[in-house]
Amino acid sequence: MKSLDEQFADVLRTYAGASLMAMGNGVHQVLIPGVLLPAGWNQATTEVRFVVPAGYPYAAPDCFWADPSLRLQNGSMPQNAQIGQPNPGQPDPGKLWFSWHLQAPWNPSNCSLTTYVNVIRRRFEAAQ
Repeated sequence: MKSLDEQFADVLRTYAGASLMAMGNGVHQVLIPGVLLPAGWNQATTEVRFVVPAGYPYAAPDCFWADPSLRLQNGSMPQNAQIGQPNPGQPDPGKLWFSWHLQAPWNPSNCSLTTYVNVIRRRFEAAQ
């Protein structure tokens, strides 16, 4: 099993501008700027943030945040998303929060930060 730093290095290979910030009590935040969005959204890219919980990798990441201006191409709010849900440890409550959870079981032996980034990307592929 790779360490958190090794897993983050894998994320950096795909998203060179990404950052990993310690937030205290074993919690970290991953920030990925400029995530490309498929057709169906009102913008071409968005910033993505998600929390790596204390207890990771046994505790899985859950939910994520994106640009507050992100909407579906028709201007409507995405499904299971809202403004104002605070991101733990971040002073800006204005991000767009996606209440989006893992559909498959999380296995700390073979799941990683890249696994969760791919969950987020699949959510964006389903522009709804």
